[in-house]
Amino acid sequence: MADTWLIVGLGNPGPRYETTRHNVGQMVMDELAGRRGTSFKQHKAGARVAETWLRPGAAKLVIAKPNSFMNVSGGPVANLARFYGIGPERIVIVHDELDIPFDALRLKSGGGHGGHNGVRDVAKALGTPDFVRVRVGIGRPPGRQDPADWVLDPFSASDRQTLPILVSDAADAVERVVEHGLTAAQQVVHAPKP
Repeated sequence: MADTWLIVGLGNPGPRYETTRHNVGQMVMDELAGRRGTSFKQHKAGARVAETWLRPGAAKLVIAKPNSFMNVSGGPVANLARFYGIGPERIVIVHDELDIPFDALRLKSGGGHGGHNGVRDVAKALGTPDFVRVRVGIGRPPGRQDPADWVLDPFSASDRQTLPILVSDAADAVERVVEHGLTAAQQVVHAPKP
C-alpha cells in the first residue's frame, strides 16, 4: 500500500532491557502508539505491532518492536516489510546512536551503519541501506567504560529527567518524516536549538 509506513524501534526484548539506552528506539514506539491510544499485538513476523494512522485520513502507520535481540533485528523488519508490501523508502528505523550527544537527534537515509549492529542487520535483511533512520543521541560513555556495557545500562538519573522530552522529540521527528518527507523534517530537527 503506497500510503503505509513501517516504523520500527530497535532494542532488546524483555524487562531486563526496557529502560536501557539501547532500547530508546522502542521507547519512541511506545510514545507513537500512546499518542494514538493504540496497543501492541504479537505479529507472526516476529514483532509486536500497533496498526494506526498518522491522523484520520492520513498515512497508515505500522509501528513495530521486534521480538528479537538488537543485533538480529533485520529478520522481523524484512518480514513485516514483505507482509505489508512496504518498500525501503517507506521504512523508518529509530535507534540509539553513540556518536550523537545525549538529547540530540539526527535524521538520515542510506549510508553506512556506523558500527551499529542493529542497523547493519536491517540493511542486510532488506538488501539495501536506503531507509530513513531517526538516530537518537545517547552519547559516549564517560572514562574508559566499554560502549557495549554503556548501551546496556539504564539512563542515568539526570538523563531520565530529560528522556521524556527526547523521546517525544524523536516521535515528532518520525511524524514529520511521514507527513513532510525527510528533507523537510531534517530542516526542523537539525536546526540549532534557540
